Amino acid sequence: MELVNPILEFKKTCVSYSKQTMAVKYVSAAIERNTITAIMGPSGCGKSTLLRAANLMHALYPNIRVDGEILLNGQNILSMEPIEVRRKIGMVFQRPTPFPTMSIYDNVLAGYSLNGIRLSKSERNEIVEKCLRNVALWDEVKDVLNKKGTFLSGGQQQRLCIARALAMKPEVLLMDEPTSALDPIATKHIEDLILELQKDVTILIVTHNMGQAKRISSRSMFMYLGDLVEYDDTEKMFSNPTDERTRAYLTGKMG
Repeated sequence: MELVNPILEFKKTCVSYSKQTMAVKYVSAAIERNTITAIMGPSGCGKSTLLRAANLMHALYPNIRVDGEILLNGQNILSMEPIEVRRKIGMVFQRPTPFPTMSIYDNVLAGYSLNGIRLSKSERNEIVEKCLRNVALWDEVKDVLNKKGTFLSGGQQQRLCIARALAMKPEVLLMDEPTSALDPIATKHIEDLILELQKDVTILIVTHNMGQAKRISSRSMFMYLGDLVEYDDTEKMFSNPTDERTRAYLTGKMG
């Protein structure tokens, strides 16, 4: 399916850890605006590596090389400043990562303070309340905003991290197995939240949980040994995959 105006596009994207080790090989895929795309595959297949390339996380490691193009609204992010990219493309990690020395309130605003963006008190208050409401956390924490973010339960901490990412008003939100460290009830909360958020933001989610991919994504990628094997509508991929490697993975014959 060729998109007329994708929000995010990988064009022959490669990620190498050394000259001998290519973790992602010539991936090309166009991501439609306001969709949820699941990236699946066995451990070590390159799915998290691809996701992190879209946030320029690899720029932190001089030995990692990213080639090809990654376009955000038609502009190649590989030639942009990482700070500029990360304002537009937010990231949520596998384990909840609230900044341990910061209050719940300051955690939400961390992107602004780390980037030296000054806000009035009323602007700060408005952003904190709006973002915490967006992740259905406001009513649970509005009376304890000065407590440390680590005071919260695992599921609450992950929602706080999502609120922190949303505070910068990104166009794309990358999520690297955001529920793998959570219990089933907290996982259900996060999945419901992800479905709600796609009205405002385009989401790419790496997941090992095939049930989760089926529940929340409209499009899915299957990666194997660094290659993008298949990229299609989630329902079609699960019911009638075109590649035998995808079929083997989805039926549990490959793990």
